[in-house]
Amino acid sequence: MSGSAVDARKFDPKKLAKLIDPKRLERENPDLIWDTLALKDPRVLVDIGAGTGFFAVPFSRKLPRGKVYACDISEIMLAWMKDHLPPDCRGKVIPLKMEESTVPLPENTADLVFTVNLHHELEAPEELLREAHRLLKPGGTLAVIDWKKEPTGDGPPLATRVAEATVAAQMEASGFTGVTRHAVLPCHSFLVGTRP
Repeated sequence: MSGSAVDARKFDPKKLAKLIDPKRLERENPDLIWDTLALKDPRVLVDIGAGTGFFAVPFSRKLPRGKVYACDISEIMLAWMKDHLPPDCRGKVIPLKMEESTVPLPENTADLVFTVNLHHELEAPEELLREAHRLLKPGGTLAVIDWKKEPTGDGPPLATRVAEATVAAQMEASGFTGVTRHAVLPCHSFLVGTRP
């Protein structure tokens, strides 16, 4: 696959305004996602492909004693996030530069690793899933939320989307167990697995 074909799948940082559009709250409600995850006193979350912090910020407010590493490959996104972090989230949301499939954090760090609207952009999804496995503590949770492979009005072209069954198989192949589907979002698949 040529570099330009890969780049075409990536979100264009120039379209950053789409990431902060309030309409996303109807489609990808952070409170609904958080409640569905039903985590038990998590302390460290890793948001891979955090963009503008659309999920990192509200999730950090649900952590009385925790923090969220908001990871992205885009310097533009990270700079925007640093400039726009609400005062109550400073020190709780930590913007962090990552590479395509590597996050500069130690293994066994996180209670939750999650990606939203990222999976279809990945050139080597299993590499990133294995990295998520490395980052998680034993018993930790991985959540992969991405556009359904069906017409949804908004979102990336259908051809670039990944079928839910394919994502589940990739999670299992990367060492996750108990992969379950949560049909709570109108336009997105929502898969959760556990690091044994």
